[in-house]
Amino acid sequence: MLLCMRTTLEIGDELFRRAKRRAVNEGSTFREVVETALALYLCKGSRKAPYRLRWRTESGRMLPGVRLDDRDALFDLMDGRG
Repeated sequence: MLLCMRTTLEIGDELFRRAKRRAVNEGSTFREVVETALALYLCKGSRKAPYRLRWRTESGRMLPGVRLDDRDALFDLMDGRG
């Protein structure tokens, strides 16, 4: 069973006339034209480009007292306890 939602849309006069004319020319209904247009619009992907991570490296040196092989000591140092 196909369920339909009844709603009211406010459409500009010129757009309404163009859609109505398209329906007549295609031998379809205004509703079919609107549903097709809305479905096509919603199927399009986002127009925004997908997020792209730009990896940036920094040169530096190891600070005295930092030991990367001791996680707890590293966390203590970062928290100011070392």
